[in-house]
Amino acid sequence: MESFGSIIPKVIENRKLKFFTFHKIRIKKTGNVPKLLNDKEVDIIYIATPHHVHSDIIQKSLEAGKNVISEKAITVNNEELEELIQLAKDNELVLMEAMTVLHMPLWKTIKDEVDKGLVGTVKMIQVNFGSHKEYDINNRFFNPDLAGGALLDIGGYAISVARLFMYSQPTEILTTVKYFETGVDEQSVIVLKNKEEQMASITLSMQAKQPKRVLITGDKGYIEVYDYPRGTKAKFVETETGDERIIEIGDSLKALAYEVSDMEKLIEQKEFSSANSFTLEVMKLMTKIREKWGFIYPFENK
Repeated sequence: MESFGSIIPKVIENRKLKFFTFHKIRIKKTGNVPKLLNDKEVDIIYIATPHHVHSDIIQKSLEAGKNVISEKAITVNNEELEELIQLAKDNELVLMEAMTVLHMPLWKTIKDEVDKGLVGTVKMIQVNFGSHKEYDINNRFFNPDLAGGALLDIGGYAISVARLFMYSQPTEILTTVKYFETGVDEQSVIVLKNKEEQMASITLSMQAKQPKRVLITGDKGYIEVYDYPRGTKAKFVETETGDERIIEIGDSLKALAYEVSDMEKLIEQKEFSSANSFTLEVMKLMTKIREKWGFIYPFENK
């Protein structure tokens, strides 16, 4: 079994987004899953294994009465996620994906300003994410048995940002894919469209470096963000005047702290399902994209 750790937030003394002070925080790392799940001092399990075992460990953690933060992609497909969401709800526990773009102060600020009309009506969203993984066919990034491929590894960031600024769930998906020699998706282009006729274009690659860039465009202006997964700075350009404004907030080094803070709030407020509705919509899109490709992981047939 792959090793994973636990995070036990007891008290966050200052909740301001500029800094965090943790009091009595304990972190345990172990490869002994039963021992960890039976540890009564553990309140939250943080899962950072390869994607293919997320569902199994999440299920065991929830059944043991633990709240769960799971690295992206939280599951391999939406069917797995729907079952786990129901399990968390039945046990009055919080299940949350560690998707940084939902917890970084910058993205919360941008979302609030866009909702208030900063760019006017959002028309189009462009998202790039391209990395260049070292050539190693045994690496998890390229291993179909470990749920490798660009979509589940980096695509969640891109699709989450796109969906965040679309008024409704996309109903139309156009996409094409290039496979790596091991059979996983090496690169892809994805176009999403919803009933409001907003469009999002997404490009992903594991063998061609791209800037991590988001462009949110409306009739009154556009917002541009680089290094968006842990983004702290954005530029807004007004359509009519060309005036520019910089939006800067947060600390990329505290991405995990922001996630833990939001997780603690959900637990305190007993929000056992609110963390998952958006994540499920994104996972449904990723599952549908793979269906369009005709791509199924070997273990999904079992």
